[in-house]
Amino acid sequence: MNQNRKKQWYQLLFDNYGQKYDQEPFTAGTLGECDFIEQELGYNKSLSILDVGCGTGRHAIELTRRGYNVTGIDLSESQLQQARKKALDNGLDIPFICMDARSIHLDQSFDVALMLCEGGFPLMETDEMNFQILESVSRALKPACRFIFTTLNGLFPLFHSINDFHATDSVPQGAAYVSQTFDLMTFRDHNTTTFTDDNGVEHQLDCNERYYLPCEITWLLKTLGFSTIDIFGARLGAFSRNDKLATNDFEMLVIAQRNQNAKQKHTL
Repeated sequence: MNQNRKKQWYQLLFDNYGQKYDQEPFTAGTLGECDFIEQELGYNKSLSILDVGCGTGRHAIELTRRGYNVTGIDLSESQLQQARKKALDNGLDIPFICMDARSIHLDQSFDVALMLCEGGFPLMETDEMNFQILESVSRALKPACRFIFTTLNGLFPLFHSINDFHATDSVPQGAAYVSQTFDLMTFRDHNTTTFTDDNGVEHQLDCNERYYLPCEITWLLKTLGFSTIDIFGARLGAFSRNDKLATNDFEMLVIAQRNQNAKQKHTL
């Protein structure tokens, strides 16, 4: 990424937010989410895992503590500094690398990719840039692989208020989100996010996030050679294949698998 370009909202939000991030309500589900990941992987600790948009390392640290081999990448050096500190405090050696998820360049290919709590996708400015993340993650994986991620459920804002959801989900010390408009043509929510950084300075950002329909996600992943794509409702700390995706699920949980002989495609 050209460092001379004006920073986007998702960069500014995480510039100095590593400590405050770990106080957000959505971080409370880490243990249960890792329980689910372990079950999905068959408790196979020989698998190599790439945690995309790892943030402060909450999933990477917990999975490493359980004996898994995890590498974390994130665009925010501030988030990664917090991740490295927590790993050090726990006596864990985890590679946390500052890297743009749209252009992943690592010395190894992975068996599994995680991209939880959005992990960069779907925060990009265009659909093409969001797809670049999926494409780049796909290239970083071995031919036979699994990709587990969460993303915003496009069915939710068709039936429910985004502002009502955030009002019930917020805590005083966390970021506050106020939806201004939801564009039915692009499925982008334009919102104002107010937060206080780790230095106690308050900021207000104009943001926009892309909500995806399950059929869109299925098509994008099939484009990349994933043959089995399962989509469920994403419940905080309680991911389950028993939770059929519904209109009241703010996020969807995607579990995609690619077999050994699949041919990858990298164009929309």
